[in-house]
Parts: sequence; C-alpha cells; structure tokens
Amino acid sequence: MEQFAERVAAITGAGSGIGRALAVELATRGAHLAIADIDEAGLAETVASCEGRGVKVTSQVLDVADRVAVVAWADAVAHEHGRVNLVFNNAGVALGASVETMEHQDLEWLMGVNFWGVVHGTQAFLPHLRASGDGHVVNISSVFGLISIPTQSAYNAAKFGVRGFTDALRMELDIADCGVSCTTIHPGGVRTNIARRARVAPDIADKAGPGGVGAEFDRIARSTPEKAARQILTAVQRNRRRALIGPDAKAIDLLSRLPAGVYQRVLVAGARRRG
Repeated sequence: MEQFAERVAAITGAGSGIGRALAVELATRGAHLAIADIDEAGLAETVASCEGRGVKVTSQVLDVADRVAVVAWADAVAHEHGRVNLVFNNAGVALGASVETMEHQDLEWLMGVNFWGVVHGTQAFLPHLRASGDGHVVNISSVFGLISIPTQSAYNAAKFGVRGFTDALRMELDIADCGVSCTTIHPGGVRTNIARRARVAPDIADKAGPGGVGAEFDRIARSTPEKAARQILTAVQRNRRRALIGPDAKAIDLLSRLPAGVYQRVLVAGARRRG
C-alpha cells in the first residue's frame, strides 16, 4: 500500500496519543476514517481535528475488550464506508505492579485491552480487508514486547503476545497471498498519556519520583505521537514485518539480542539503585 488517498482506515484508541496522530496524518493524506475510543470527549476532539480535510470521518465509543462490540463496529464501518483497507489496533493501557502484589482484576483489565483488543480487532476486520483486495493490519506492540521489565509483567505478557500473534498472522497472510498484509509496531518512549492514566500499585507508586510515574515517563519519552505516526505509515508503505519507533526502540532491540542473563542483570542493578 504505497499511498493512502481514498483508502478507509479504522483506528482504535484514537482519542489521544498515537491513535489521534495517526488519524490526523491519514486524513491529511486523503484517507477516510473510522475511529474509536472508550474516551468519548477525546474521541470528539480527534473528530474535530480531522474534519474539514475532504474525507469522511465516523466515530464510535468502544471498549475493545468487548468482542461483540468490536465485531459490530467492524461490520458497521464496512457498511458506512463501503470497504475497509486498514485497521490500526492501537488502543492500550498501562499497569505498574509486581507479580506478587498485582490485583487480578487489574491484570484482566490490561489483557482485555492490550492483548484481546488486538485479537478482536484483527479477527473482526480481516474479512473486510480481504474483501477490499488491498488491506493491511497494524498491531501496536511495544519495546516491552522485546524485553521484560520489573513491575511490567502484565504489560510484557500482552505486548509479547501481540508480537507473537502478529508474526504468525503475517506468515499466514503470506501463504494465502490474498492481498492483505500486517505489521507489528514496537514504539519506544512516545509522549502520550498512557503512563499518566496507568493503574499503579501502591508500593510502586511510593517509589516514584516527584510527579509520579507519569512524570518519570515524560522525562525519558523521546518521540512525539506525530513523528511516531509518520514512521508507522512508512512501515505500512514498505510492508515491513516489524517497525521500531524511535531511537530508544532501536537501542532496546539491540539489548534484547544479548543473552537474557546479561540484560536482566543490568535492569536488576538499575532497579536496586533506584529502590
């Protein structure tokens, strides 16, 4: 897919961050949009940012963890727009907690959005992408789908899962040769609200510096959502299997290639110094 004009793109988590940046960038390039988010106010702001660019924009308040709702949305998008060419399974949440103290309902909440949301979106839209004859699935993993981090076991599990799920899907689509492809995206630190909206266990929150976990994340996040969106679209145009977003993602990818004991000892030493 070398250009996006007149294509129809569905985006989850479009109420802010990378999802909003993707919507605006695609609208600027002439793509029609079907956008969704659980945040109704944020979703309305994204709609306002995309309108007036000569493209059709539809929106839906949506919980991606709800499979029935996602399937209904996918069918509605195909009906309202006549086809679907791209789906960006971007919705995501964060949780900071140790394995021992993590609340089970928090683990289920994160997996429902970060893993099952991707599965639901992929399966719901695949028949419509096939019907278009020119489709692409974009699933957002993370650099935490490359290496594991203390206090991020739930997030790691989901993002490693997205990576494995999408890698397998890519091979299946290659075998089918059906005009549909897919890409796994591994963003590094992108300046979004995900850390500020995270659920954080009390013992983890107590160790955070001034301003909390959100402020710590802001200090290390190197990329803007707009830059990330452009890099993601370039990866789609080049039909890449995986794309690393940001210079920190490239560094972490190299770190992940070291023996597990090496990089894990470095992370453990750093955590002990902070704690």
